[in-house]
Amino acid sequence: MKKNSIGQTTTGKRVAGSIGKYFIMLVVLFISVYPILWVFLSSFKKDPGGLSLPTQWVFDGYITIFTKLNIQTYFLNSFIVTIISTFISVLIVSMSAYISARMQFKGKGLVTLMFTTTLFIPSISISFPIYRLLGDLGLKDTRTGLILIYSGLGIAITFFILRSYFQTIPKEMEEAAMMDGCGYTKTFFRIIVPIAKPGLATAAIMAFLNNWNEFYFASILIKSKDKMTIPALLGQFTTAYSKNLNGMFSAIIVAVVPTIIIFCMLSEVFVKSLTAGAVKG
Repeated sequence: MKKNSIGQTTTGKRVAGSIGKYFIMLVVLFISVYPILWVFLSSFKKDPGGLSLPTQWVFDGYITIFTKLNIQTYFLNSFIVTIISTFISVLIVSMSAYISARMQFKGKGLVTLMFTTTLFIPSISISFPIYRLLGDLGLKDTRTGLILIYSGLGIAITFFILRSYFQTIPKEMEEAAMMDGCGYTKTFFRIIVPIAKPGLATAAIMAFLNNWNEFYFASILIKSKDKMTIPALLGQFTTAYSKNLNGMFSAIIVAVVPTIIIFCMLSEVFVKSLTAGAVKG
């Protein structure tokens, strides 16, 4: 009888634990999906709001942003700026992360600390010197200036993701490559980069999402409408187009869809890389 009662108690605890886990997952899922679903349904309503299905489906918002506002131009600007800045950021930071993970040199701890401190610097505190610098270089109100700024944003996160992943790669592979005559550069690009593709993909995804959704610098550095990114366009909706809520919600959906698609396509790689990077760090 005692054994049966103990077994029943253990089973009851497991069931209760499973129910608790699924309940928490449902709560998190609801919190994550609710805003997107609310905006999506509102974009098809005459009077936006609520999660109820539209009594009459309205497509005026989507027609407006694609015909009158030419959102495809802003979309292309965001795509160009985000892709180039992500490539530059991941390429440069991956080299520094590799050196930090593999080599011993004086001031290594200081360099790592400097990367860490960038996590605590808010964007607004460096906006004036950046604005002044781009003005002196003649890069204000240009996509090139925005690319340079985005390349520097999120360096710390990219650095630590790649550094942790590089530390999981056996050093014997590098030693074998160097015995075959490869230098540091060839070893990095021919051996380390192919092995570290999941880590590089994760860093690229994080940088892409951050750069695609960045609003602050895009709104203060870009004034020409033909050079604006999608987040900066959404800022315009709250002023000149404040009454066109239908169009604003439609623009939000168009801006969000690419990030959702990219994350869904690469989510498996993303999770594997974070798991591998957590082994050492």
